[in-house]
Amino acid sequence: MINLGISMLAYALLFLVLQWVTNLAPLYLALISLLAFGGAFFLLSRRTSARLAAIMEEVQRDMQAGRTEMAVKTLQAARALGKWQFLVTSQIEAQIGCILYIKREFNQAFEYLRKGFSRHWVAMAMLAICYMKRNKPEQMKTAFEKAVASTKNESLPWSLYAYCLDKLGERAKAIAILEKAIKKGAADDTLLANLEALQEGRKMKMKAYGEFWYQFHLEKQGALIRQQTKAMQGRRKIVRR
Repeated sequence: MINLGISMLAYALLFLVLQWVTNLAPLYLALISLLAFGGAFFLLSRRTSARLAAIMEEVQRDMQAGRTEMAVKTLQAARALGKWQFLVTSQIEAQIGCILYIKREFNQAFEYLRKGFSRHWVAMAMLAICYMKRNKPEQMKTAFEKAVASTKNESLPWSLYAYCLDKLGERAKAIAILEKAIKKGAADDTLLANLEALQEGRKMKMKAYGEFWYQFHLEKQGALIRQQTKAMQGRRKIVRR
């Protein structure tokens, strides 16, 4: 990566200059030069991170405006940053994969998600669901383990993991996952209610997660629209009274 290369060059140049103009022992030369390496790498990394953050903000604006194709193109153009810093490319791949998945372009999304950043829990959860739909349960579990490992105190990734396990007929394992989530500090009312449902032989209910749940396309959004319509009709009846 370019940032690393420049930092190593700074180290080597300072070492040679100090060796030329001072009588310091090689150990001290190396330690002083190492400070130059660390400083250069820190500053260069911050610059790359700032550029990536600006790009992500632009992508977010495009997504909010419904310009998903523009968002993907912006991210694809940002791949050049991957030459400068480690893990940047995998972050970009994960983000592209998420956008394509939300658009229901699952086959294309899969190719990006499997190259995505392992600590991007949404991307890993989407990848896990892709594996489930491809009848690859072991790969699904591996991806979900990455998702919950990167955000231990978030309820939704644990609930998604359990939901998919239950969908595959592994209810005992689904219960074990939710119990593990509680131990990790990810318990909330929705997760606890779903654990109770599984223990009593009932299905999990995920609608409490709202749009965050529906973006994974495990349940048709029409169900949410019908619920909202029913709620609105109920409020109108109350007003009429």
